[in-house]
Amino acid sequence: MTLVAGVDSSTQSCKVVIRDAATGALVRSGRASHPDGTEVDPQAWWSALQQAIAAAGGLDDVAAISIAGQQHGMVVLDAEGRVIRPALLWNDTRSAGAARDLIDEVGADAYAERTGVVPVASFTATKLRWLRDAEPEAAARVAAVALPHDWLTWRLRGFGPAGEADAPLGPVLDELATDRSDASGTAYWGADGYDRDLLERALGHDAVLPRVVGPADRVGETVAGVVVGPGAGDNAGAALGLDAQPGDVVVSIGTSGTVFAVTEQPVADASGTVAGFADASGNWLPLIATLNAARVLDSTAGLLGVDHAELGRLALEAEPGASGLVLVPYFEGERTPNLPDATASLHGMTLGSTTRPNLARAAVEGLLCGLADGLDAVRGQGVEARRVLLIGGAAQNPAVRAIAAQVFDAPVAIPAPGEYVADGAARQAAWALTGERPGWVVELAAELEPDTRPEIRAAYAAAAGRVADAASAASIPALG
Repeated sequence: MTLVAGVDSSTQSCKVVIRDAATGALVRSGRASHPDGTEVDPQAWWSALQQAIAAAGGLDDVAAISIAGQQHGMVVLDAEGRVIRPALLWNDTRSAGAARDLIDEVGADAYAERTGVVPVASFTATKLRWLRDAEPEAAARVAAVALPHDWLTWRLRGFGPAGEADAPLGPVLDELATDRSDASGTAYWGADGYDRDLLERALGHDAVLPRVVGPADRVGETVAGVVVGPGAGDNAGAALGLDAQPGDVVVSIGTSGTVFAVTEQPVADASGTVAGFADASGNWLPLIATLNAARVLDSTAGLLGVDHAELGRLALEAEPGASGLVLVPYFEGERTPNLPDATASLHGMTLGSTTRPNLARAAVEGLLCGLADGLDAVRGQGVEARRVLLIGGAAQNPAVRAIAAQVFDAPVAIPAPGEYVADGAARQAAWALTGERPGWVVELAAELEPDTRPEIRAAYAAAAGRVADAASAASIPALG
């Protein structure tokens, strides 16, 4: 049996799955935690990767490995291959002003046409502009810019700062490599490759960038001879792990919420709502992301003093619409819509509506309505949604499933629980090893027909509109 390994280096943890390259059967797995925060020393990811590999039984019998990881994170290296400062993660919003500056200079239409995206605080280019403006001495030292999965792949192959025992091949920056999906989240890469003008506009000077390779290419080997695939951004990894095809829209409820679809043609949304990312198979991955997803349920469960199972039971006690109680869950600001300074708000509180079941239901409805708005935005780019694939730990909650069928106006399929980002990386490793894309079967745990309740979306839209209006008014300077 030939084995392949897939890695998901996410915001919260590193997960490793080892699978049979022929059938996709899971052989063993391991995981390790990542530190909290919106900026992290990449060395913590490297240590977690080594721990997770060890927990999965090591790579001695593994033929190929590939790493998928959180997108957009800014890893800046000096000429000696050393990390200059902690990496700013996708959910660090301090570069919101830098995003506005870049749009003012280049134009939203031009950005969408050149890169498929319009800068927001999540993207790497905005973080580089923030670095240039806030920490100019650090920015001046930047010799190379990588993303989390690029840097981990480089380290896994034996590269790194000179003199370190786990980097025997030294700081060869030109050996950094990535794939189309992760490169497409930088805001300085497009269908024609890197846009150096946009990079220099962000950072202030040129720098080494990872070479972009094809979905089945080998980027090299580990020192021990394990084939290393190109890796992918986390959402592209999930799409590959699910074997998503055109007509499938994936809704993922994790630390962030995402809605994305595999398409054969790129999209360019000048509003910036839908990011025109690439996928991990040679196609495209139009995507929206929200900053507030599973932690909305965590917060509400904590407030009510219950676990997630009891939160779901309470939510199903309430009627659809939660008797008019609406939660707009912008606990950490929001990316879609682009309201980085917004806060969460609860609307429709009356003596009758303010009950534990209604609050539980409002949390689930608010989370899903935000994602349903994302589905509408993706459809607005011409994407067909024949079914919704709902993934993430929250998708196993009966209340989330039932309410999803009431909020989304398409059939909802719930894949069996799995580490689909890591699974996608494992598929890619097998693809790089054999030259053929694996046809591993994805099992479904449930399939739900639409039970659409338009009143839920209507109430949420009204409340979210009031929040957006208030945020817009707050951003207008006072006269006099």
